Amino acid sequence: MEISTWWGIVEQARAAVGDRADDRDPPDDPLPDALVDVLAALEPADIIDFYVKHVELTDSAERYPLMWAAFLIEGSFTDDGFMDFRDGLMLLGHETFKRAVADPDSLADLSVVLRMSRDEGGWIGYETLSYLIKDAYQRARGETGTFDTALEAAIKGMTRPELPSGGNWDPEDDDAMRHHLPRLAALFLD
Repeated sequence: MEISTWWGIVEQARAAVGDRADDRDPPDDPLPDALVDVLAALEPADIIDFYVKHVELTDSAERYPLMWAAFLIEGSFTDDGFMDFRDGLMLLGHETFKRAVADPDSLADLSVVLRMSRDEGGWIGYETLSYLIKDAYQRARGETGTFDTALEAAIKGMTRPELPSGGNWDPEDDDAMRHHLPRLAALFLD
């Protein structure tokens, strides 16, 4: 699957839910179901390919600066919390994801982040796209028994990062956070 096709699928689901696509906080968040609907219309092999691209994108965002931005925004820097953050970031669309990976401080421009900084609700993280992909596979095939085997074969031999890349610093050092992520630090530390 081409990366443009992958992002096209996400954008199709985002378009289906309109202005409700940018916040994972509401209990009736419509985007996960919309994504399952779009994916379930694909062939099972294409759903597996979507999963593989998801893994590649997750790995491309395995960066310390983005992890520490997630810590500022959502208050967590566990492995699971960072995985959820990256999955939710993907649901915000290609341009937002690409910009955030290159410059995590750009997340300060998002309306959901501004609301979160003012304790007015909102959330980016989503637990987890892999569940949605498996749900779509089940709908498309009528079963999930072959999912794990197909996925294992598809990702066999992939080189995955052992540690995040990019500059690292102590996320509990407010001065370091202000230096590396000044706009986000201004929202969440000051």
